[in-house]
Amino acid sequence: MADDIKYKKINEDLQSQIKSDRENHKVNPYAFKDENAIRRNKKKDKANLWRPVFVRDVEKIMHLSYYNRYADKTQVFSFKYNDDITRRAQHVQIVSRIARNIGAVLGLNLDLIEAAALGHDIGHTPFGHAGERFLNELYHNETNRYFNHNVHSARVLDTIFARNFTMQTLDGVLCHNGEFEQQEYKPRYDKSFEDYDEEIEACYTEGKPAIDRLVPATLEGCVVRICDMIAYLGKDRQDAELAGMIEKDYPFTTESIGKENAMIINNLTVDIIENSYGKDYILLSKEAFRDLSKAKEENNKVIYKNNKINAQYNDIIKPMFEELYYKLLSDMEKKDEKSIIYKHHINPIGSSLKKYQDIDYLEEENNQIVVDYIASMTDDYFISLHEYLFPDSQYKIEYEPYF
Repeated sequence: MADDIKYKKINEDLQSQIKSDRENHKVNPYAFKDENAIRRNKKKDKANLWRPVFVRDVEKIMHLSYYNRYADKTQVFSFKYNDDITRRAQHVQIVSRIARNIGAVLGLNLDLIEAAALGHDIGHTPFGHAGERFLNELYHNETNRYFNHNVHSARVLDTIFARNFTMQTLDGVLCHNGEFEQQEYKPRYDKSFEDYDEEIEACYTEGKPAIDRLVPATLEGCVVRICDMIAYLGKDRQDAELAGMIEKDYPFTTESIGKENAMIINNLTVDIIENSYGKDYILLSKEAFRDLSKAKEENNKVIYKNNKINAQYNDIIKPMFEELYYKLLSDMEKKDEKSIIYKHHINPIGSSLKKYQDIDYLEEENNQIVVDYIASMTDDYFISLHEYLFPDSQYKIEYEPYF
């Protein structure tokens, strides 16, 4: 079968119905309404015509210094000089674009989708999920609490910068969790800030079981959650080919959704729209869900669990995390105000918090401050800081050159 035949289209009957609904100005009753958004401080950040409620959240995210850092954070592949390999900056933009495409046809709140999508990885560590794993191990060993990037992304927005985000944006960020797939995503529509805060704390104290229980509060959050997976499945395959890990025609077996990035995005988008239009939940067909699960399994086998990549992370990056963590923790315990963690992290964060919320950042527990700092780092900053603090360390990263 020719590849172009595999690109699916929304069936003609549904296309006609959607066009008719638009002509008749039909509104999706399950879309989140701006007027129902809630913030911790209800007196601030009031919406207006030129800056609606979730537009404010989008702009808050885009103007945070940490948003810049997406551009130098590993998505999957580190150790290579290659400007075409995806970084987190591109990933969040792709998630936003796919989610907005789906949300537009379903009649959802596109500003809320954009806010959750652009903020969903803002707390991610350097060096991707390997960095997340190493930081979690160190943090848990010291505090018996867990680090997860989705929870930390919510912390960046709600606590570290404390910019009075809506609960709906924070919830979409917290619940994005693109690490496991479901066939049906039905929101927990009645969620309050109190519920959200309880979920955050459970994630810190229980770890994965609490993460697995997370359910978005809105359809928009559900769309972002599934689109996180759609955005990386095929793109990671493209990057694996660019990195020389797999051949151009590697025999992936997914047929219903396709094997390559553009086809996977198109076919899952069509499938979600066909099975979710007019419903109060997001649904995948059995065939698409089966293939989505299979695609993740195949990516795990040939990309994410690649022995060569993981050996580099475990043999080099992991001990570098350990050296940095305990050096920074020692500086915190000594209250060494001349140290890098004070100059580059505590002082700027503390100044920002006092300006916006009059919060003393130094009241946070020392390990939490160290975690906040390391998670905020780009790959290059992490490497430079390690070299600065440990010039004689045996652990060095050598990037594969352009030429």
